[in-house]
Amino acid sequence: MVRIVFRSVVFFWLLVGVLASCKKMDLTPTDRFTELNFWESGENVNNALNNVYNRMYNSQLFFYNEALSDNAYTRLGISSGFPDVITSGSFTTTLARFIDEWNYYYTGIKAANIFLDNVDKNKTLDAPTKERMKAEVRFVRAFHYFKLTNWWGDVPLLKTDISPDDAKTIGRTPKAEVVKFITDELDAVAAILPTNVQYSANDRGRITKAAAKALKARVLLYQGNRMAEVVAICEDLMNNQSANGSYSLVPKYEDVFSPTNEYNSEVILDLQYVPNLRTWGEYIDFAPLSAGARSNNMAPTQELVNSYVMLNGKRINETGSGYDENNPYAGRDPRLAATVVYNGATWRNANGTTQTIYIKPGSDPDASAKNEYKASGQGTATGYYWRKYYDPTATAGFNSGLNLILIRYAEVLLMYAEAKNALGQMTQEVWNKTIRPLRVRAGFTDPAALSFPSTGDLTAIIRNERRTEFAMEGLRIDDIRRWKIAEQVLNGWTHGAKFGDPSVDNGYLRVQLRNFDPSRHYLWPVPAAELGKNGNLSQNPNY
Repeated sequence: MVRIVFRSVVFFWLLVGVLASCKKMDLTPTDRFTELNFWESGENVNNALNNVYNRMYNSQLFFYNEALSDNAYTRLGISSGFPDVITSGSFTTTLARFIDEWNYYYTGIKAANIFLDNVDKNKTLDAPTKERMKAEVRFVRAFHYFKLTNWWGDVPLLKTDISPDDAKTIGRTPKAEVVKFITDELDAVAAILPTNVQYSANDRGRITKAAAKALKARVLLYQGNRMAEVVAICEDLMNNQSANGSYSLVPKYEDVFSPTNEYNSEVILDLQYVPNLRTWGEYIDFAPLSAGARSNNMAPTQELVNSYVMLNGKRINETGSGYDENNPYAGRDPRLAATVVYNGATWRNANGTTQTIYIKPGSDPDASAKNEYKASGQGTATGYYWRKYYDPTATAGFNSGLNLILIRYAEVLLMYAEAKNALGQMTQEVWNKTIRPLRVRAGFTDPAALSFPSTGDLTAIIRNERRTEFAMEGLRIDDIRRWKIAEQVLNGWTHGAKFGDPSVDNGYLRVQLRNFDPSRHYLWPVPAAELGKNGNLSQNPNY
């Protein structure tokens, strides 16, 4: 079972060091595990596999990458991976975020390679089980390489474990070659992995055949020039569920992220957590202060709020939308209220009671005015708080065991719509399979919002649908980079609610002045520390 306490974590990482740096011993002690006999134990193999899973991704990256995009802002970057420094454009190649993330993925790749290089030493597990385990590990390794190519482009491709000395000499592999390795690996493991319905209840959370195919679709979508392949994969996932597993949209949008609805029909891949044992706690800095948060370290932007269309499907600045700037949250896409806490919103507490969240300065009848916007202090910097992924079952300090979803069926639908549109094949039939069911599920009823648009920019509509559907799920920064619109949306002022000087930006708070230089910021710099250790590594352009 994947969702378990990760036992023998410390021992395994000590063993990683042994395998990486020690010479083989002549004798094998029989009273303890060593480099020579570690893999003979089936329990050790399972623990090693769990540690590979544990290294796949983490909650801090999942949430705080949103602040690298135009969806969110954080003003306390030192504790959250420096997104504010990156978005301001004031970083250098020595920024800790770069070396930390580079090391994070390569540590995960090393653990995967050690597993793959050694697991066949085990003679107690049956061959099909070991093949499935290797497929799971190969998937995680491919996931790491995908993340690396998104940030750095060309990166060293390590298919087996290498020595510390070799690590100081290896160069960067062209991105196209790394992407081919990723997609080839995902094809191979998809042929091995079970479907979600083939796994037992005790194995819920393991990587599946559909996860491998959906990740391949995302990888190809991000390349921008392989849309026909994306269409084929998505059609396979949508139309051939007897072979790929059973997936469908959850009827209510907010239920997708509810702790009472974990492992729901929409989840293709998620990060596994266990209440009271393996938890994440970022929400202590996301929720309204009156709900028990200690501060606000990341808040939604006005730009994100503005992206939610009206119930008639029109953007707020379109003629006939019905948008009222004095009542800005009325008549909007219901996913706004499910994602963002705005002034006057109702918050349901863990004990079942409710409270009104007063954020506009001077609006709270309680003198403490905990949630009100202030130019400085512990509260929101933008005039908004988060609601999505709030876990009312979390323990003290907002420590949650709720799984975090990395890939869900809604993305398959939107990848399909985007790819069909890019090929000039977006039709009413495709719309009715993709955008329409997502909007119905969200709560739209107006035919104008549900019908295939006869006019308008379909590309903009599909991209905006992706933004509002997946806000706070970490996809936006990759999207604006692959669409090459970062210089449009990450330059100039990021804004908050209309609580400011009416003579400046019509009263919308100026939160951060951002700078994105397209000549270099589409790739991160190779960390200076890595260049110092390895003269064969090259730097990305203009750093």
